[in-house]
Amino acid sequence: MQIDKLRGKQLDELFDAILSLKDREECYRFFDDIATMSEIQSLSQRLQVAKMLTQGATYNAIEEETNASTATISRVRRCINYGSDGYQLVLDRIMKDK
Repeated sequence: MQIDKLRGKQLDELFDAILSLKDREECYRFFDDIATMSEIQSLSQRLQVAKMLTQGATYNAIEEETNASTATISRVRRCINYGSDGYQLVLDRIMKDK
């Protein structure tokens, strides 16, 4: 995993902070303080790209709906195909809850 290079006390504390959030409103408040609007937009865009890729959408359709660049779409595709299965884990859970 790429993130293993960052593994340590600081990242553990960040993840513990995220895991302590109780609802969507708390997420909005925390992420508003911890990240820029651009960073939040990029993260949410990547998740949407992953969702669309796993549903079989074309690059053109993804570009149109998300405004993601082909580079971003390709990067997300690589993570889905060769990554740590994080996108699939989350997508499976949120789709199950709907």
